[in-house]
Amino acid sequence: MTHGLSDEYEELRRTVEEFARTEVAPAIGDYYERGAFPYPIVAAMGRMGLFGLPFPEEYGGMGGDYFALCLALEELARADSSVAITLEAAVSLGAMPIHRFGTEEQKRAWLPRLCSGEALGAFGLTEPGGGSDAGATRTTARLADGQWTVNGTKCFITNSGTDITALVTVTAATGTLPDGRPEISAILVPSGTPGMAVGQHYSKVGWNASDTNELVFTDCRVPADNLVGERGRGYAQFLRILDEGRIAIAALAVGLAQGCVDESVRYAGQREAFGHSIGHYQAIQFAIADMEARAHTARLAYYDAAARMLAGEPFKKQAAIAKLVASNAAMDNARAATQVFGGYGFMNETPVGRFYRDAKILEIGEGTSEIQRMLIARELGLPA
Repeated sequence: MTHGLSDEYEELRRTVEEFARTEVAPAIGDYYERGAFPYPIVAAMGRMGLFGLPFPEEYGGMGGDYFALCLALEELARADSSVAITLEAAVSLGAMPIHRFGTEEQKRAWLPRLCSGEALGAFGLTEPGGGSDAGATRTTARLADGQWTVNGTKCFITNSGTDITALVTVTAATGTLPDGRPEISAILVPSGTPGMAVGQHYSKVGWNASDTNELVFTDCRVPADNLVGERGRGYAQFLRILDEGRIAIAALAVGLAQGCVDESVRYAGQREAFGHSIGHYQAIQFAIADMEARAHTARLAYYDAAARMLAGEPFKKQAAIAKLVASNAAMDNARAATQVFGGYGFMNETPVGRFYRDAKILEIGEGTSEIQRMLIARELGLPA
């Protein structure tokens, strides 16, 4: 075991930390309150190569790995989660399915733009009647005359309606298996394809500077070659993507949890009450100490899951543990930081106010806490 990052990882971490502190933190509050997508910040992230971190150089990537992406996500989320989730969804949900399962032609056609950040990808899994039960997909895709015809509705899709969204890969029932279950496949639908419409833009509790929309497909036709991976393997493929994505979401959650510590330490040294800075009092000291302990523990959990993944070892259980522990830490730290700040913590213009609003979705998105517990139990051999 090692107790520090390699020089290369540490250089990346510090670079993103400085970017988040000097470029993201001063500007993001305005975008957040307006519910506006931060195109200039996303463009700057693209120029830094963040969208290409885990992809090979031959496809326009940086030649790094998934842990490098996680380090970047943690540092971004210390300042703001809307920016961090835009990167996470674009890489792990938008581009990674093409990298993992796409044809060589699909990779060369799409990955260079996605790696540059000039274009964003999205993944359409969740439906109005199916979140955790993603196998109950009602969207259909029928193959005839060399084309897929897609019909259905997807909801809560990140990066699906921006001016630079280039594609959405959707899961759809493409037939019926012998046991009666739907045959689920993944179909790539380029933005602007006739029959694909961006529906309602949600009014969200948090992540207000990220893009989240409903997508509606009405006789939307794309070539047969737009199948991503094997026919009938779309659900299995996406479960692999989710396992990886849980490590990324855990890193994002750790960033939010650490951001709560950063802001609380700063505020505790400035705010005075009863003749002392509030950091003088044990009640505040203990609260911040507990926050730091939670962030540290959650960081170790996602480091471990990422290390197992990169070593080619099984990591499903460790990814679920990391996501569960980190999302709990984010929620608990956001609540504690709001208490440290008192009335100011209840104000939307403060980072802590945004952290509190952003934390809850981490216990829901990319697998609820209940799903993580179920996965952990199954990996321990308990009945499915």
